[in-house]
Amino acid sequence: MIRLSELGERICILGPSNSGKSTLADAIARKLCLKAVHLDQLHHLPNTNWKMRPADEFFALHDEAIADERWVMDGNYSKLFPRRFERATGVILLDISTVASLFRYVRRTLFDRRRVGALEGGQDSIRLEMLHHIAVVTPGNRRRYAEVYRQLELPKACLHSIRAIDACYRDWGLERIPSEGGASG
Repeated sequence: MIRLSELGERICILGPSNSGKSTLADAIARKLCLKAVHLDQLHHLPNTNWKMRPADEFFALHDEAIADERWVMDGNYSKLFPRRFERATGVILLDISTVASLFRYVRRTLFDRRRVGALEGGQDSIRLEMLHHIAVVTPGNRRRYAEVYRQLELPKACLHSIRAIDACYRDWGLERIPSEGGASG
């Protein structure tokens, strides 16, 4: 496995919903003293039930974040991949199964009251549109992200299972901060 230091100081973390991107970004940020940028928080308005910002506002926030010299950024928003990858020094792809993503979504929604990457002032609840997104949309996204990852000529790591993600935490000396509900991402 690639060493964490080989990924540089501007790291993108990609993967399906509920794969652990935000938790990994937070752990890497603490280990390397990088700024953690959670794209879901930039894309959605705080104190709402995941209401989206206007696209131009989100794009401006994204571009401001990638202009910094040191960051780890989690999230997909593939329209912005070219801009982000132009600045990135390394990429991590989390490629866990759809079943694992569904399980993690239900667990975090029910038990993780204050999880990493949560929307400020937002209320997580199990929503049919999110279940549909994970079960129906995510499998196609996983294939697209794998192809994007394959084509990238940056230092990169692909973690194909929860077990591989756990091994990565051990190998890189990363620590998860337990959520208020007790489950970890």
